[in-house]
Amino acid sequence: MNSLSRRNFLRKSGLAVGLGPTLVTGGFSLLPHKLRAAEPGANDKIRLGVIGCGARGRDILGVFLSNKEVDCAVVCDVDDKMLAHAVADVESKRKEKPDAVKDFRRVLDRKDVDCVLVATPDHWHALGTIYACQAGKDVYVEKPLAKTIDEGRAMLEAAQRHQRVVQMGTQWRSGSHQKEAVDFVRSGKLGKIGIVRGWVYLDWLTGIGKPSDCAPPSGVDYDMWLGPAPARPFNPNRFHYNFRWFWDYAGGLMTDWGVHLMNVMFWAMGPDHPKSISSTGGIYVLNDNRETPDTQITTYEFPHYTVLWEHRAGTNNGPYNKDWGIVFNGSAGTLILSAEGWEVIPERKQQELEPKKGRQGGDERFPHVKNFLECLKSRQQPVENLEVAHHATSVAHLGNIALRVGRKIGWDPERERIPNDRDADRLVGCDYRKPWKLPYARRNQGPF
Repeated sequence: MNSLSRRNFLRKSGLAVGLGPTLVTGGFSLLPHKLRAAEPGANDKIRLGVIGCGARGRDILGVFLSNKEVDCAVVCDVDDKMLAHAVADVESKRKEKPDAVKDFRRVLDRKDVDCVLVATPDHWHALGTIYACQAGKDVYVEKPLAKTIDEGRAMLEAAQRHQRVVQMGTQWRSGSHQKEAVDFVRSGKLGKIGIVRGWVYLDWLTGIGKPSDCAPPSGVDYDMWLGPAPARPFNPNRFHYNFRWFWDYAGGLMTDWGVHLMNVMFWAMGPDHPKSISSTGGIYVLNDNRETPDTQITTYEFPHYTVLWEHRAGTNNGPYNKDWGIVFNGSAGTLILSAEGWEVIPERKQQELEPKKGRQGGDERFPHVKNFLECLKSRQQPVENLEVAHHATSVAHLGNIALRVGRKIGWDPERERIPNDRDADRLVGCDYRKPWKLPYARRNQGPF
């Protein structure tokens, strides 16, 4: 691509468009008053900035760097140890050290960053993605999309308003055997599908104990780690990987794994919205200080079918003897999708549908990142764009909301509200700790 064609690409893609008003929160600017998107680099390189350098962030960073056109200019984390690991990873693959910063806004300031990987804890996904969109950066954000439904809607608004390419990192959307199974479901050969069932049983998720509160580790900016989340004393179980099991930061297995499976369910069934949701569960297996349930069963009533979700930590004997799976139960047969592949089991009384199997594909992370990189050039929306991501993540959140209030809830998809239930509707969003605010929120923060 010569310099003239690259300039045309930038102009058409919106990368050279100004950002308009500066975002201000709590009386100070979160972004520079004049922000421009990154200038094109030499040899058509894609220059990545990483926000969140824990195990998952470094894993996906490695996938990005497996593509020769990607360089990493800067890595960011609130923990010096995680930063050091990320710097070493980049240096080992590119023979150059990236810059290392602890404030993610310093990543977004830079002209030499085209796109960012947001691999923070869930409660930071929204602001990291929104500010990146405002700064003219494209974004690859880990799943689940956000900690709340309101945050997901704001992220979608930011991506659309600033014409950004944003991919959510649920890599199964780029899996070959998942696509084969989805295509079979959508062919209609299973007949009328009345039940879709998803589950995850994970025996490697064991108890995390009950450590006491203590001082944050040396080299950790704990106030920045908390960000918009409530101020709490530092506890080792609320930090790094185990943040997933606390409502302040995440949604437990329902959002950590459920978003993966629900995404495939609605890929096959279409973007319907549930009419009602009910859920039951609790901490029945593990003895520790987590808040999210280790055991949960949720029922979603859709207009033409029912979705059943279940998860359990500490065991792996799930339905069909699989630790995770999705079942599409139709009038002509049942399709079972799992890590091993997929198979079709015909109904005994019908004669048309033949048994069929599909093998497991390759590592889905690589084609998923590749799809994102291709979309940076084409300016097309990726396979897991934010319309798709927000829908699947919202359904998972609704299961948690029904569990937390202890009763069946409804859903108004147009307004994204839970009607006639003030307590449940409050959980569609959350309060932000000052001075952080959520841009593009549909409703003011604070009590709903």
